[in-house]
Amino acid sequence: MKVANFIKKYKLEILFIAPLTLYIFYFTLIPILQTISLSFVDRATDQFTLSNYRYLLEKSHFRKSFFNTITITFLGLSMQMTFGLILALILKKNFKGKGFFRSIILTPMGVPTLVSGVALLYIFDTHGYFNELIYRLVEGLKLIGIMSESYRFIPIDWGSGGLRTIFVIAFGDMWKVTPIVTLLLLAGLESIPHDVYEASQIDGATTWQTFRLVTLPLLKPSITMAVILRAVDAFRIFELPMILAGRQTPVLATFAYEEYRIYNNANVSGAASTILLFLIVAFILLYLKVVDKGEGMA
Repeated sequence: MKVANFIKKYKLEILFIAPLTLYIFYFTLIPILQTISLSFVDRATDQFTLSNYRYLLEKSHFRKSFFNTITITFLGLSMQMTFGLILALILKKNFKGKGFFRSIILTPMGVPTLVSGVALLYIFDTHGYFNELIYRLVEGLKLIGIMSESYRFIPIDWGSGGLRTIFVIAFGDMWKVTPIVTLLLLAGLESIPHDVYEASQIDGATTWQTFRLVTLPLLKPSITMAVILRAVDAFRIFELPMILAGRQTPVLATFAYEEYRIYNNANVSGAASTILLFLIVAFILLYLKVVDKGEGMA
């Protein structure tokens, strides 16, 4: 009876949220549960097993993917939060051409990830713009006598793997998504009452003290939201590593894709995807407990 009364009272609200609920249930929750279940099934015997996870732990390509994923995530998050906060602080001030500057900053949001990846190839290719810039800088240093004339610049292969490729991927991800971080932090900055800053000025606080003791604590909810949203995307990054490095710098998402699509091993792919899922959940819980401590989500 209570359920019937509830449905009768909120039938319009239920009608509105029903499509979204069904979508989440059938296209998100069920596939996730099936993937987790598949990861514990032996491909040959269809029996419950942990062999897929043992196989992953013994595979050097997976360990490399795991390390690359964590490194790209933390490096990318650090760059995105730093530059996003700087841009948000700039946009909070009133200056001539603010609207144009804001439009330029938001431009990367309209560029598809595949297109931005191809554009980065033109920049970081062996014969790309960045190597050309370094070459011209070296030639300039030769002209003024700082560098030896015998030195010959060898173009850097930024996509050959290693930390340099990780940096390129993190840089590309930062360029693409920093506008989102900037908007989130700018909204947080705009919500801080001006009276708080006036009080800090009366107390004689310096600009740095005001930023550290007033702005950052009050901006914590926005920072928490930005970190969580970006961490989820950063951990499951796929297109940029695939375009910029291919198999040279694998991540968990590309590893799972290759196992499923190339090697036709859905069970191992499911195990890799499950590890990625738990990695994301563990990071979020750890951040909320250790860094945020429940303050930012209050």
